Amino acid sequence: MEPAQMLWSGWGDPGRAAPLPRQITDVLGELLGVRPADGRPVELTAVEPRARRTAPDAEEAVRRIVGAEHVLTDAESRIRHTRGKSTTDLLRIRAGAVADAPDAVVLPADHDEVVAVLRACSRHRVAVVPFGGGTSVVGGLAPATPGCFIALDLRRMNRLIALDAVSGTAVLQPGLRGPEAEALLAERGFTLGHFPQSFEWATIGGFAAARSSGQASAGYGRFDDMVTALRVATPRGTLDIGRAPRSAAGPDLRQLVLGSEGAFGVITSVTVRVHPAPETRAYEGWSFGSFAAGRDALRALAQKGRPPTVLRLSDETETAIGLADPGAIGTAPDPGTGCLAVVGYEGTGAEVPERRTRTHAELRERGGVFLGEAPGTKWTEGRFSAPYLRDALLDIGAFAETLETAAFWSGIPALHENVRTALSTTLAGAGAPPVIMCHVSHVYPTGASLYFTVLCAQGDDPVGLWALAKRAAGEAILASGGTISHHHGVGTDHRDWYAQEIGPLGVEVLHAVKDRLDPSGILNPGILLPPVPSPPTGA
Repeated sequence: MEPAQMLWSGWGDPGRAAPLPRQITDVLGELLGVRPADGRPVELTAVEPRARRTAPDAEEAVRRIVGAEHVLTDAESRIRHTRGKSTTDLLRIRAGAVADAPDAVVLPADHDEVVAVLRACSRHRVAVVPFGGGTSVVGGLAPATPGCFIALDLRRMNRLIALDAVSGTAVLQPGLRGPEAEALLAERGFTLGHFPQSFEWATIGGFAAARSSGQASAGYGRFDDMVTALRVATPRGTLDIGRAPRSAAGPDLRQLVLGSEGAFGVITSVTVRVHPAPETRAYEGWSFGSFAAGRDALRALAQKGRPPTVLRLSDETETAIGLADPGAIGTAPDPGTGCLAVVGYEGTGAEVPERRTRTHAELRERGGVFLGEAPGTKWTEGRFSAPYLRDALLDIGAFAETLETAAFWSGIPALHENVRTALSTTLAGAGAPPVIMCHVSHVYPTGASLYFTVLCAQGDDPVGLWALAKRAAGEAILASGGTISHHHGVGTDHRDWYAQEIGPLGVEVLHAVKDRLDPSGILNPGILLPPVPSPPTGA
């Protein structure tokens, strides 16, 4: 059955889009200077992608491999595979700017067809952009190539290949969307437990290629923690990596592919750890007097082992605005909420009560106030809704975007303050004073992630405005000891800061891998990998 298509000019299911209430638009005008505007996208039928750049020999070879009906060159297919879903991506496509649309969309059926397509494209120097759910928010689907390129859409590769109930593993194809994978596993009594905000639309292959992290990471782990084996198609052939849960047989090549964003190869199957479907789920809310107090409580839970399945803490601003419950945006929070923490438990009927009792004692000792299950229930009901809210904000002339990072616990306070300051100073100086919200949603014994949401007026040049703010935030992140991305990936947006993180020699190592697996440089060119630094004079 053909999967539903995402809204071409926004996020998700077009039927779930809804305008903002008048009282919210009024508040945004008073607070941020947002001026009512008709920011609705142009009609799809009015959008004209540029003329196709063709490579006839390559196209004929690809048609023979996958079948002519699986090579799409119509305008709508090309537009729907243009870029990803960052705010700047959406602003451009809503205006009808699709000059970087792919020249064709190719739908392979299996691993062998992917290998054959890559070899054909390598021979004819046609760039290939692997395409899963199209949910990248860091420029991961915008190749730097002056010539012909194709989007390699993996939607036909959407099967559960095998389930090993004894070992607790499943082999999944890359084109499976999150809900499809969960449904197939649930039929057999299992869950993957991976629920990022993009869950409804992102794919298994995308989760692996970008090192995705789900909202239940405290209990189930990040996606790269779940992966036990990978099959990867490259222009040079096949990589089959991962023979055991752990191995001392040299460096772990799985880690080279995870997070590589299609620059080294195309993931064609993923073997993942799965869990028995939980018998019980319980979500609740807690209040802390300050972000610092709540942060220390989450750290204590993470460091004492076996934390709850979900741990999320909103700072004062995010709590006051109500972003943890998108349906309640603009309404006053409950008295005394302070900083809201959402805590969730999943497991057996015997395990969940025991974990709740232990967690309640720890949180109360750290100053937490129990708010009951209502805040947790509201969060679970709206956990995938925030991107729809972004679309509604764009419609009225507001700008909303996110960025995320991570650091060790000792560095989190400075990282939080420095990124907020960089964003506030830059945007206010450009005439767009922002509201900046932040939450912790992924915790580890040694550190945590920080996820920022920025809201301001669009102004005359919102794309340029965000470029200034993003640059300031990126510099603040690196100067504060954070990583440029915890789970969104690198793409093109983070590429320059990623080069600073790994250093010149690290960049050379990655290019050496790229040159060996993809000698013609056709795989997602310009994504992830910065240019190789020039050697010093006299070297």
